[in-house]
Amino acid sequence: MADTERELKVGSRIRSYRERLDMSIYDLSQKTGIDEKVINNIEKGLVQPALGVLTKISRALGQRLGTFTDDQFKPDPIITRASDIEASKVAVKGVNELGYSSHSLAIGKPDRHMDPFRIEFQADGVDELSSHEGEELIICINGEVELTYGQTKQVLKPGDTAYYNSVVKHGLRALGGKGASIYGIVFMPF
Repeated sequence: MADTERELKVGSRIRSYRERLDMSIYDLSQKTGIDEKVINNIEKGLVQPALGVLTKISRALGQRLGTFTDDQFKPDPIITRASDIEASKVAVKGVNELGYSSHSLAIGKPDRHMDPFRIEFQADGVDELSSHEGEELIICINGEVELTYGQTKQVLKPGDTAYYNSVVKHGLRALGGKGASIYGIVFMPF
């Protein structure tokens, strides 16, 4: 699926769920703390939302993260081949304004309780903090990633992991003027 199609799909699904709840963009903005203009641009498909933004929107709309990103149902087990992730990197421009792109590793699993991702950080990404209910597990694959968690900063190198309560403000970015990759697993209770 082309990046523009993906952004339109995510935006139209957000709009659809928001309208089902008879919620205005202003109401959603108030519930999430996300600027109305950003929500409007997401719904129009002009902006690819960062995971933290999409997480806040999904919680405010009472949905799991995958509700807005899944395209189809697949029977268990869901297998994501490394070659598919590499191919999607080439086909998708999909780097958001924070300097990273995410690739869902659970597309097609509608009854999941976790949302696993492979996340690619650009060298010049922004360290923006977010928080939401749940927990996260981060596994550094390559490069160096700085994890800001509350007031502390930790550097993760390949093979390092971090597991934390995501209600605490947190953020990730690549270090050393180079890109980096992680696996991230987000659990949000309902």
